[in-house]
This record gives sequence, C-alpha cells and structure tokens, in this order.
Amino acid sequence: MTELTDKGMAIRRRVLGGDHVARAEAQKTAFDAPFQSLIADAAWGHVWARDTITLRERSMMTIALLAGLGNDGELALHLRSIPNTGASRDDVIEALLHVAIYAGVPRANHAIAMARDIFAQQDAEQENAR
Repeated sequence: MTELTDKGMAIRRRVLGGDHVARAEAQKTAFDAPFQSLIADAAWGHVWARDTITLRERSMMTIALLAGLGNDGELALHLRSIPNTGASRDDVIEALLHVAIYAGVPRANHAIAMARDIFAQQDAEQENAR
C-alpha cells in the first residue's frame, strides 16, 4: 500500500463505515483488485481526502451527482453514510431539489423515494436498538 492508498482507505472507512469497507475488502478478488485500488487512490485518496471543502459538502455533491446520473446502488450507499459526513436529511432534500431542476424531476423523484425508504429503515433500526 502507498501513503495515498492509506489516506484513501482511512477516509473511505470514515465516510462509508468500517464494516462496509471490511466487507468490500473481503470480497475483493484478483480480477477486481486493480479497480478497488483505483477507487481507494483516486476517489478516496485524491478527491474525498482534499481539505478544500468539507465531507458534508462532498457528500451533498456526491448524492446529487449519483441521483442525477441514476446510479442507484452508489446513491443508496452514500445516503446511508450521511451520519458519517455531517450532512443532514435536510441537506439531502436540498441536493435532490437541485437534481430536479438540473437533471430532471423523474431522477429526483426516484432518489427522494430511495432516501425516504433508507431513512425510514435507519429510524426503525435505531428504534429497535433502544
């Protein structure tokens, strides 16, 4: 591992959670290892680790981009991760309102429904943990 990879993996764990990263690492194969390295270095080590904007702001931008592009799997992952970034549910709806205007109402509508379901599931999990 390089210093960049170490930094990227630390940010990745902070944002997505240690359990998620551990599962991803455990599922890594020789086939997809180069892709996993690319993600650790480029996405997490170069972009997410920059200190020019906050994790909250990066989270909101990422959610808006993923929703606008219709990348549901990654969008769900990042919606679940907002407690780790400092973003709030209010931030999410603001980002998705921008998606409606700039990427289309159907994309925003779908993303809002996803967020609503994910947040309801998180609320239920918290309630059950009490």
